Amino acid sequence: MNNKLPKTKTDERIGIEYHLEGDYYIPNLAMPKQEKIILNKYGRMRLKYLKEYKKADYTIMLMNGTLNTHLKELQEMADNRVQQIISELKAKSDLTEDMKNTDMLYWVGTMNSIKNQAEEIIYNELIYV
Repeated sequence: MNNKLPKTKTDERIGIEYHLEGDYYIPNLAMPKQEKIILNKYGRMRLKYLKEYKKADYTIMLMNGTLNTHLKELQEMADNRVQQIISELKAKSDLTEDMKNTDMLYWVGTMNSIKNQAEEIIYNELIYV
Protein backbone atom coordinates (compact mmCIF):
# COMPACT_ATOMS: atom_id res chain seq x y z
CA MET A 1 0.00 0.00 0.00
CA ASN A 2 1.37 3.39 -0.94
CA ASN A 3 1.33 5.76 2.07
CA LYS A 4 2.22 8.79 -0.09
CA LEU A 5 -1.28 9.00 -1.61
CA PRO A 6 -3.58 11.63 -0.08
CA LYS A 7 -6.50 10.14 1.89
CA THR A 8 -9.06 12.26 -0.01
CA LYS A 9 -9.10 14.12 -3.29
CA THR A 10 -11.62 16.10 -5.32
CA ASP A 11 -12.17 16.02 -9.07
CA GLU A 12 -12.63 19.74 -9.77
CA ARG A 13 -14.19 19.14 -13.21
CA ILE A 14 -17.24 17.28 -11.87
CA GLY A 15 -17.12 18.21 -8.19
CA ILE A 16 -16.95 14.69 -6.73
CA GLU A 17 -14.85 13.91 -3.70
CA TYR A 18 -13.04 10.59 -3.36
CA HIS A 19 -11.61 8.75 -0.36
CA LEU A 20 -8.78 6.25 -0.36
CA GLU A 21 -9.52 2.62 0.40
CA GLY A 22 -6.48 0.44 -0.03
CA ASP A 23 -4.93 1.50 -3.31
CA TYR A 24 -8.17 2.78 -4.86
CA TYR A 25 -10.10 6.03 -4.68
CA ILE A 26 -13.82 5.47 -4.08
CA PRO A 27 -16.31 8.30 -4.79
CA ASN A 28 -18.11 9.77 -1.78
CA LEU A 29 -21.66 9.43 -3.06
CA ALA A 30 -24.65 9.75 -0.77
CA MET A 31 -28.39 10.07 -1.26
CA PRO A 32 -29.91 13.36 -0.09
CA LYS A 33 -31.66 13.20 3.26
CA GLN A 34 -35.40 12.74 2.93
CA GLU A 35 -38.19 13.61 5.28
CA LYS A 36 -39.52 10.58 7.17
CA ILE A 37 -43.22 10.04 6.54
CA ILE A 38 -45.81 7.44 7.41
CA LEU A 39 -47.62 6.25 4.32
CA ASN A 40 -51.32 5.54 4.41
CA LYS A 41 -53.17 3.28 1.99
CA TYR A 42 -53.04 5.75 -0.89
CA GLY A 43 -49.35 6.55 -0.41
CA ARG A 44 -48.42 2.86 -0.38
CA MET A 45 -50.51 2.19 -3.49
CA ARG A 46 -48.86 5.08 -5.35
CA LEU A 47 -45.39 3.92 -4.29
CA LYS A 48 -46.11 0.39 -5.50
CA TYR A 49 -47.48 1.72 -8.80
CA LEU A 50 -44.40 3.88 -9.35
CA LYS A 51 -42.03 1.00 -8.58
CA GLU A 52 -43.82 -1.44 -10.89
CA TYR A 53 -45.04 0.68 -13.81
CA LYS A 54 -43.23 4.04 -13.72
CA LYS A 55 -39.69 2.94 -12.90
CA ALA A 56 -38.03 5.96 -14.50
CA ASP A 57 -40.22 8.44 -12.59
CA TYR A 58 -39.64 6.49 -9.36
CA THR A 59 -35.85 6.49 -9.84
CA ILE A 60 -35.73 10.18 -10.72
CA MET A 61 -37.80 11.18 -7.68
CA LEU A 62 -35.77 8.88 -5.43
CA MET A 63 -32.44 10.28 -6.61
CA ASN A 64 -33.65 13.90 -6.44
CA GLY A 65 -35.01 13.37 -2.93
CA THR A 66 -38.56 14.32 -3.93
CA LEU A 67 -40.22 10.90 -3.62
CA ASN A 68 -41.38 11.27 -0.02
CA THR A 69 -42.68 14.78 -0.65
CA HIS A 70 -44.61 13.52 -3.69
CA LEU A 71 -46.13 10.63 -1.73
CA LYS A 72 -47.05 12.86 1.21
CA GLU A 73 -48.77 15.43 -1.02
CA LEU A 74 -50.57 12.73 -2.99
CA GLN A 75 -51.94 10.96 0.06
CA GLU A 76 -53.18 14.25 1.54
CA MET A 77 -54.88 15.12 -1.77
CA ALA A 78 -56.39 11.64 -1.98
CA ASP A 79 -57.75 11.79 1.59
CA ASN A 80 -59.32 15.20 0.99
CA ARG A 81 -60.74 14.21 -2.39
CA VAL A 82 -62.25 10.96 -1.03
CA GLN A 83 -64.01 12.90 1.74
CA GLN A 84 -65.28 15.44 -0.79
CA ILE A 85 -66.60 12.76 -3.15
CA ILE A 86 -68.24 10.85 -0.29
CA SER A 87 -70.01 14.03 0.83
CA GLU A 88 -71.24 14.72 -2.71
CA LEU A 89 -72.45 11.16 -3.29
CA LYS A 90 -74.10 11.02 0.13
CA ALA A 91 -75.99 14.24 -0.63
CA LYS A 92 -77.23 12.78 -3.93
CA SER A 93 -78.37 9.52 -2.33
CA ASP A 94 -81.48 8.97 -0.23
CA LEU A 95 -79.48 8.41 2.98
CA THR A 96 -80.45 10.19 6.18
CA GLU A 97 -78.88 10.12 9.62
CA ASP A 98 -82.09 8.55 10.98
CA MET A 99 -81.42 5.48 8.86
CA LYS A 100 -78.45 4.66 11.08
CA ASN A 101 -80.94 3.78 13.81
CA THR A 102 -83.91 2.56 11.78
CA ASP A 103 -82.35 0.62 8.86
CA MET A 104 -78.73 0.10 9.83
CA LEU A 105 -77.92 -2.61 7.26
CA TYR A 106 -79.18 -0.49 4.37
CA TRP A 107 -77.27 2.54 5.68
CA VAL A 108 -73.99 0.60 6.08
CA GLY A 109 -74.35 -1.06 2.68
CA THR A 110 -75.02 2.25 0.95
CA MET A 111 -72.13 3.98 2.73
CA ASN A 112 -69.77 1.15 1.77
CA SER A 113 -70.91 1.47 -1.84
CA ILE A 114 -70.37 5.25 -1.77
CA LYS A 115 -66.89 4.85 -0.24
CA ASN A 116 -65.94 2.25 -2.85
CA GLN A 117 -67.11 4.55 -5.65
CA ALA A 118 -65.11 7.45 -4.20
CA GLU A 119 -61.97 5.33 -3.89
CA GLU A 120 -62.33 4.03 -7.45
CA ILE A 121 -62.48 7.63 -8.68
CA ILE A 122 -59.34 8.47 -6.65
CA TYR A 123 -57.46 5.50 -8.08
CA ASN A 124 -58.15 6.72 -11.61
CA GLU A 125 -57.54 10.42 -10.87
CA LEU A 126 -54.48 10.33 -8.61
CA ILE A 127 -52.96 6.95 -7.88
CA TYR A 128 -52.67 5.16 -11.22
CA VAL A 129 -51.62 8.02 -13.50
